[in-house]
Amino acid sequence: MIRLASALALVLLSAGTAAAQGRPATCSRDLFQNEAAMRLRQTRMQQVATADQATQCKAWRDHVAFLQSSRAVFATCQTGREREENVGQMDQALSEYRVLIGNRCKTR
Repeated sequence: MIRLASALALVLLSAGTAAAQGRPATCSRDLFQNEAAMRLRQTRMQQVATADQATQCKAWRDHVAFLQSSRAVFATCQTGREREENVGQMDQALSEYRVLIGNRCKTR
């Protein structure tokens, strides 16, 4: 019972700290899930590297959507240099994939 109360107090304190910083209370979870999703995305992109053009284009478009949501998590949940670096990396990747799609995929 004491452990449960301690755990609950820690969660509430973390949520209060995140809220006090102007960030959603879910940021810790969101960043953790974002990192796990990135690993899965890397695997997916490796799997389609030798696929036909239509499959690659679909995967690239899906990846752009993922990068946009991932960027939003970084922009919302991080601060300072870490935020700047991660948002910048997402912006760069988005730009590169948009050029790739524009050059190699038919727009629909």
